[in-house]
Amino acid sequence: MTQATAPTRATAVDMTHRQILEALSGLLLGMFVAILSGTVVSNALPRIITELQGGQSAYTWVVTSTLLATTATTPIWGKLSDLTSKKILIQLSLTIFVLGSVLAGLSQSTGQLIACRVVQGVGAGGLTALAQVIMATMIAPRERGRYSGYLGAVMAVGTIGGPLIGGVIVDTSWLGWRWCFYVGVPFAIAALVVLQKTLHLPVVRRQVKIDWWGATLITAAVSLLLIWVTLAGDKYDWISWQSAVLVVGALLLGTFAIRVEHRASEPMIPPRLFRNRTITLAVVASVAVGVGMFGASVFLGQYFQISRGESPTMSGLMTLPMILGLLIASTVVGRIITNTGRWKRYLVTGSALLTVGFATMGTLRADTPYWQVSIFMALIGLGLGMTMQNLVLAVQNTVGPHELGAASSVVAFFRSLGGAIGVSALGAILSHKVRDYLAEGLAGLGIDASGAGTGGTLPDVHTLPAPIRAVVESAYGHGAGDIFLAAAPFGLIALIAVIFIKEVPLRLRNSDPIADQVDQESTVAAGGGAAVVRTGIRD
Repeated sequence: MTQATAPTRATAVDMTHRQILEALSGLLLGMFVAILSGTVVSNALPRIITELQGGQSAYTWVVTSTLLATTATTPIWGKLSDLTSKKILIQLSLTIFVLGSVLAGLSQSTGQLIACRVVQGVGAGGLTALAQVIMATMIAPRERGRYSGYLGAVMAVGTIGGPLIGGVIVDTSWLGWRWCFYVGVPFAIAALVVLQKTLHLPVVRRQVKIDWWGATLITAAVSLLLIWVTLAGDKYDWISWQSAVLVVGALLLGTFAIRVEHRASEPMIPPRLFRNRTITLAVVASVAVGVGMFGASVFLGQYFQISRGESPTMSGLMTLPMILGLLIASTVVGRIITNTGRWKRYLVTGSALLTVGFATMGTLRADTPYWQVSIFMALIGLGLGMTMQNLVLAVQNTVGPHELGAASSVVAFFRSLGGAIGVSALGAILSHKVRDYLAEGLAGLGIDASGAGTGGTLPDVHTLPAPIRAVVESAYGHGAGDIFLAAAPFGLIALIAVIFIKEVPLRLRNSDPIADQVDQESTVAAGGGAAVVRTGIRD
């Protein structure tokens, strides 16, 4: 095995396969903490909201607040990674995330919980952006698919284990739901220790200049839009002065944000990146994937617990087909991409599977046979496994080393933005549909349905009389099907976008794309013998 040489550039690090795995160990553990702390709440959320006496809008905003904070801070973390120590940043983001988790566990109301989830989102924004940036710093694009498979596997394990652990915690009387937020703390401490010992990257010393105005305006514009979507049709009419104020305000803030970004010397979202066709199309696809990934799947736990009367633990087990699909697709496809250097066919296939999965989940009802639901969820999992990491990989392959942080964070930003919009919009659709289905079902029983709705607390179906329980289960089951059907067009948008992305074979090293293309052509002309040597990676 050849000894790795000292890195000569901050963004091109020569490391052996073993060194990369050692360096990634703490990073992957940190990602596991973030994913576990997020997914451990998913199946517990119906119980949490019920005990804190919150309604459907609170359920939605507990998730949306985290995604919105993640969305707003991802570009900031990405920009900081281009300007200062990535190791310190990943440790800082992990610390913030743990702090938010502990505070969330101490919450006494849905308002407090939402605020603490914002703190979690700030830390999650750093973990989301920096994981991709650090991998891109250490690993050449051609080899990155292989290690992205490891990242996908960790994500799958965290996503599988989270709901199961959360379900067990909630179902264990002497623990309670608050331990869903505390359970990740020991893993986080371990991740901080491992990161300190194993992650060694060159530090870029440059003057930090953050576009705070741009970040603030973007966040404010998106927040107003999400508030409008969440409350319209419930607190006020879709066509009303409140709607007009919120929509016009969001548009004005968005316009100001665009002007600020064009004038800023270090913009949060560099407009020049969108001159690159691959980045623009990948952003469109990322928004669409985000809507589906967060917007629809976040309500699965609610469907299984309210529509099918399952316990939180069983709800976690019942989502396994989707998670296994994600695990298989991300690991297997990652290895294939590394061996072949080709990635577009998997983006196209994944987007198609995502569209079909959402469309078939649109037939969901309270009494849909579970074997059918399993197939539908598996399709969604396979689609997500083929698209999430590879959209980032496609973008990283088109930019130079100095723009890896900005480009990676842009994709993560718009994926989180799509998720925040998806959760808010689909949550509003679910609330309205459930209200209508409840009114219709209760009227059929001869019960006054004037008070039916989802503005109050979420129902505990186990305490309801049998006839009313059947109506509630049917309403939430039908509503779940409706939101998946509403998510299907976004899968189609992602499919159309990736079809038009031009495939560029993955580069063999971290360097300027044009220079590397010339180098690849020279290597091919010489017989291809030096290609792998340039990556600095050995098995």
